[in-house]
This record gives sequence, structure tokens and C-alpha cells, in this order.
Amino acid sequence: MITSKRARARMEFGPISSAEVPEVCKLVEKVFMQFEAPEYSAEGIIEFMKYIRPEAVRERQLGGLHFILRCRADGKIVGVIEVRNLDHVCLLFVDADYQRKGIARRLWQDALRKCLDRVPSLTQVSVNSSPYAISVYEKLGFKAVKEEQVVNGIRFTPMVIDIREKV
Repeated sequence: MITSKRARARMEFGPISSAEVPEVCKLVEKVFMQFEAPEYSAEGIIEFMKYIRPEAVRERQLGGLHFILRCRADGKIVGVIEVRNLDHVCLLFVDADYQRKGIARRLWQDALRKCLDRVPSLTQVSVNSSPYAISVYEKLGFKAVKEEQVVNGIRFTPMVIDIREKV
């Protein structure tokens, strides 16, 4: 059996450094444009692009309740998760070539562990899932709590996970 180089890539998980912010933004933009943007209005695409500007990402990271973790493989960042207020997933993106390899699950598990270390009494985590990512979040244990909404052109379905059942 022949295995590809990607299948054997050593994956490194951890918090992003300030120097990695531009690479994180490029990854998120690439995956967004590939999988999400076709389902969004022009207004939604513009709004999302504002959110992932390097300056905006750096500003969000100044607060102590906000963090981004990344997965690095083959010398590049291939997955990221961003969490706000230690209880809301803002971003979860994995490069198309690295999807279905457990990266999103591992990023989620590491993020949840970090949240629980800071807030042991945490009982649930929320996410506003894009249409494309609903099945990913369902596999992680999230459940929709409202119908799809559109705010500033951004389409999302509010979802939560009761972590008391998952820990």
C-alpha cells in the first residue's frame, strides 16, 4: 500500500503566534472562498473579510478570553479554531487537502480543554455555523437551537453543545 506524503505529515497543534496571524487569515480566506462564499451574498462576503483581516484578528486576541489554536503540517498552517469569551467558537477552518483527517476534531478538543481549564464550571459552548459547516459541528456534538439567520449578509445557524455530556 502506498501512502501519500500528506497522510504521513506530522501535525503540530498549539496556539498561534503573532507572526502566524497573516498565514491564519490567508488560510481562512482560502477555505471560506472555496466552501462558504458561494452560499453568501456580496454583503456577507465583505463582512466576513473584515472579520478576518490581520489587524482585526490581532485586536481580538488582546483580550484574555479570546484565543486561536492552529494545526501546522507540511510546513504550513492547515487548520484553525478561534474561541471568544471561552464559550463561543468563532472560526473553525481546515484546508481542503487536510479535511477528514481529524484536524477539526482535535482543534475542537484542544480548544474545549483550554476553556475548561479557565472556566471549570463551563456547561455549554455555542457556535453560529455556516450552512457548509453544520454537519461538521453535528459530528462534534453540537445541536441547532434556532433556524438559520442572516445578519449583515452572514448566514448562520445558532448551535450549542452541552459539554457535560461530552466530557
